[in-house]
Amino acid sequence: MKSFYITTAIDYVNGLPHLGHAYEKVLTDVIARIRRMMGDDVYFLTGVDEHGQKVQQSAQKKGIPPQEFCDQTSAEFQAILPKLNITNNDFIRTTEERHKKVVRAILQQLFDKGEIYQAEYQGYYSTRQEQFLQNKDRNEDGTWPEIFGEVSEITESNYFFKLKNYQQWLIDFLTENENFIFPKFRQKQVLEFLKEPINDLCISRPKERLEWGIPFPFDENYVTYVWFDALVNYYSAVADKPGVWPPAYHVIGKDILVPPHAVYWLIMLKAAGIELPGGIIAHGWWSTNGDKMSKSTGNAVEPIAFVDQYGADAMRYFMMREMTVGQDSDFSDTQFQARYNSELANNLGNLVNRTLNMTNRFADAKIPTAGPDEEPETELKQLWASTQAEVTDLWTKFQFNTALERTMSFVTATNAYIEKRAPWKLGKSTEEADHVLLRTALATMAESLRLAATLLQPVTPGVTEKIYGVLGHTPGEVWSDELAWDGRLADRPVDKSLVLFPRIQAADKNSV
Repeated sequence: MKSFYITTAIDYVNGLPHLGHAYEKVLTDVIARIRRMMGDDVYFLTGVDEHGQKVQQSAQKKGIPPQEFCDQTSAEFQAILPKLNITNNDFIRTTEERHKKVVRAILQQLFDKGEIYQAEYQGYYSTRQEQFLQNKDRNEDGTWPEIFGEVSEITESNYFFKLKNYQQWLIDFLTENENFIFPKFRQKQVLEFLKEPINDLCISRPKERLEWGIPFPFDENYVTYVWFDALVNYYSAVADKPGVWPPAYHVIGKDILVPPHAVYWLIMLKAAGIELPGGIIAHGWWSTNGDKMSKSTGNAVEPIAFVDQYGADAMRYFMMREMTVGQDSDFSDTQFQARYNSELANNLGNLVNRTLNMTNRFADAKIPTAGPDEEPETELKQLWASTQAEVTDLWTKFQFNTALERTMSFVTATNAYIEKRAPWKLGKSTEEADHVLLRTALATMAESLRLAATLLQPVTPGVTEKIYGVLGHTPGEVWSDELAWDGRLADRPVDKSLVLFPRIQAADKNSV
């Protein structure tokens, strides 16, 4: 089996989970499920970032120790994973000893190699972003962008990592590996950033200003800058697991691509002699009804509320169907309801109901053996052949929204096939030829439903399992074999009914 290691960004525990966190986990889970289905040995990591000044300040406001604050908030992030049916193998917290040990070892290694030095810093500091700023970070009118919050001028002694020594190496690497970052236009943004000289990275904070961090191994008066600490987690989680590193892909939001992951992280790995990941996937942001999502404005979407009301698969489907990976997208109750009703309830749900209902009515609740194909069956089988080939190709290109659109088009075509064959009319006929057509139609409906469910599996795993169950189907160990149209359901007993997606009534749309 081929090793396939995939990681998400680790979530900062200073806030609670929102739609962006949920989407990133679902996106990564879909990729992980696809690779497992294809036979890879997948290791899927997610977790939380628990150090830094903001965490220390938030704990102080609550009057509790930072570790207790982290324990409380970390539990919230861990709780959303089973709710969304996420299949992560590991969940790392940066306060764990396994992580601290590796961070300190890398710091010592880089210090011994002369990659870290001490110097005095005088300049601007953003507490909100926990980073030092330069004048080039200002707006054109001289003000600081809102993202930095309050900016103060400070002077202090710190340790620096020789980041700028590797600038040309990184430019060369990204130029030679033009598909390293997906989507490609994000890689161009990184190269644009690197056209300007970069400074060495301040990687320490004096304990007199910040105690909540990992102490330096060679100077206990300092703790590690939260970004240097956090970026090591992808390696520290698997440092003791031979054959897992490097990641095939690392999935993050576009806001932390430059400079943290595309500059700091890659140079840190290079300097430490650690193999680089296979690639980075940078996804976009969610807005709400066209406005930036924010808890302060009261328009932040809490995904668990939707999951509790409509189910994990409906939420997973909407997020993957609505957002093009790498682009921004909008979430609204209206659009969620429209996708849910038209594609899940009316299309897929309708196919399930018709298949079960008519198999019970006309075939004693057993899927019949199909007779010879005629033009309607041939057309549907040809559509399936092109659909499954196109969808699996789209998966490799991370075009999951288009893959779902193609899958649902096949479901739509199957419902159209049912209208064309009209089993309810064939069932009333006394002609043997019509009975043969009826058996063929029922078998074709069931097989089409099974195949559609197979393509939906990485996005809606619970739905696929339920559909398999009502069709009396137990999938084999080789997933690719499940894509064959071979009539394997013949003589399988079916359930009487299955309501997968109850329609959302108009009054429900404001209930979450």
